[in-house]
Formats: sequence, structure tokens, C-alpha cells
Amino acid sequence: MSHSVAWIALVVAGLLDVGWAISMKYAEGYTRLGWSLVSLVLLAAFVFLLGRALQVLGVGVAYTVWTGIGAAGTLTMGVLLFSEALNPMKVVGIAFVLIGIAALKLAPE
Repeated sequence: MSHSVAWIALVVAGLLDVGWAISMKYAEGYTRLGWSLVSLVLLAAFVFLLGRALQVLGVGVAYTVWTGIGAAGTLTMGVLLFSEALNPMKVVGIAFVLIGIAALKLAPE
């Protein structure tokens, strides 16, 4: 896998992580079968892609980027889908996470 493809896999894994977190909310403690199955499929998919990305990328950077995408994306989707509160401090926090992801991507290996 090339370096570019590894980064794509990593970003997709981060987005799938967001989907997984949202599907867990909809699964209501794994009491709703359909959403529970969606959750497990998304979990398997992001673990697979993260593992593939780790074959090429350093674990420190890859894990940090993956968790950052998951954290920022899940917080954003919580606000959009579940009317969770958003305040200036959360916006600043998301901005810092995204700046950190960009810095890690641009940093020399």
C-alpha cells in the first residue's frame, strides 16, 4: 500500500469510527438489532482499515489522526443529529483537533 493510499484508508477509518459511534447511540445499548448489526459492521470495517494504514504509517501519528477525526466528527454529528449542546469552548476544541490533524499530516516523517 502506498503512503497516499494509507492516508486515505486512515481518513476513511476515522469517518467509519464516527458512523460506528452514531450507530451505537441508535442501537440503544445494543437492544435494537438492525442498528446493532450496523454498529458491528462499521467497527469491523474501521479496525480493518486502521490496521492496513498502520502497515505504512507510524502508529503515533495514525492513531492520533484517527481518534481526532472520530472525536471531532462524533461531536459534530451529536450536535446535528441529537441536538447536543455546542458552545464556543467546544468549537475551539474541535478547531484545535483539526489543526492538530493537519499539522501531523504536514509534518515530515
